[in-house]
Amino acid sequence: MNANTTTTQERTGSRLPNPQQLVPELGEVGAALFKAAGNGAIPRTTIGLVQLRAGQIVGSTYLAVLHTGNLRTAGESEERIAAVATWRDAPYFNTAERTALALVEAVLQPAAHGERVPDELYTRAAEHYDDKALATLAMAIGQVNFFVPLALIGKPLPGLPPAEQWSPVPA
Repeated sequence: MNANTTTTQERTGSRLPNPQQLVPELGEVGAALFKAAGNGAIPRTTIGLVQLRAGQIVGSTYLAVLHTGNLRTAGESEERIAAVATWRDAPYFNTAERTALALVEAVLQPAAHGERVPDELYTRAAEHYDDKALATLAMAIGQVNFFVPLALIGKPLPGLPPAEQWSPVPA
C-alpha cells in the first residue's frame, strides 16, 4: 500500500490527486460559487458558521478545519467557533445566525417527519433575511456541499496550505 492511500492518521497525502489539476474547470466553478455566496447579502461570518456546521454534519475533518480557520481569520472568538456544534443551547449566536444554522441542518439532515425545510422554518428565516439573502444563504450551503464529495472521497490533508493538501497528479 502506498503512503498516499493509507487510512491511518500517518497519511502523507490525499487519496485523490489534486482535483483542480485533474479537472481544471473546477477552479471556475469554485470561484463562481464563492462569488455568489459572498455577494454581501449575508454577513461573511454567518456564511462561515453555516459552512463550518455543514462540515461537521457531513463528518469532514478537512471542511471543519478549513471553515474553523476561515472564522478565526475573520476574527471570530474561540467560544463561538467551538459552540457551532452545539449552537442550539449556546449563548453566542443571534437569532438570525440561529436561523441560518437551523436551515443548514434542515437541508443536510433527514427529517424525522415531513419536509426537511418546513414552512415554519422558512417563515422564521424570512423574518431575518430578504429574498436575495435567502437565495444567497442557499448558495452558501450549496457552495460547501459542492466540495463535500471531494473532501470525503479525496481526503485532502486538513490544515495545510492549498498547494500541500492534495497529492500531486502523477506525470
